[in-house]
Amino acid sequence: MPLSPAQPGEQQTTYADMWFDPACPWAWITSRWLLEVEKVRNVSVSWHVMSLGVLNEGRDLPEEYERSIASSWQAVRVCIAAEQRFGPEVLGGLYTALGTRFHNNAEPRTLDTVRAALADAGLPADLAEAADSTEYDEALRASHAEAMKLVGEDVGTPVVQVEGASFFGPVVTPIPRGEDAGKLWDGVRLVAGTDGFFELKRTRTRDPIFD
Repeated sequence: MPLSPAQPGEQQTTYADMWFDPACPWAWITSRWLLEVEKVRNVSVSWHVMSLGVLNEGRDLPEEYERSIASSWQAVRVCIAAEQRFGPEVLGGLYTALGTRFHNNAEPRTLDTVRAALADAGLPADLAEAADSTEYDEALRASHAEAMKLVGEDVGTPVVQVEGASFFGPVVTPIPRGEDAGKLWDGVRLVAGTDGFFELKRTRTRDPIFD
């Protein structure tokens, strides 16, 4: 259904999309920033799944990071299973439940934690059966490919799209709050919407801060 045109004096809603893997701490911070943006700008965010496992297939990884990637598959499979059964509107709540346990509470990325997150999100416990199944991998890979198509193959999670502009990041810590979140949103949109702009980066000197 086409959107109704904004009335005089009415600010039209901006729609954004974010692709996430619940295991990524930097994506988690970006997602919490976007929730702050929704409070101070007329923005509505939709959530989609991408996969660090799919992203890193065939790559020569350090052993510790390879183990971390291996432990990420369960959560993304459960997210896709939830989306397939109940629609994309459940992803925001499930992501919040998973991310809070993984990152804020530093709980292990185990099936027990995934089950607890499903309960937090009010979703059926039997969705956990998808964690170690390949049943939903085709849908998972399709969702991941949608993000990669927007930004190319040499980036990771998160991927954000807004009004035709797509980008990796922003990678930021701690989580910008209030009007600081809004100002960063304004700046990111300006930069990402500039024709021919590709990269702005500096070395990270902080670990992720989730408070």
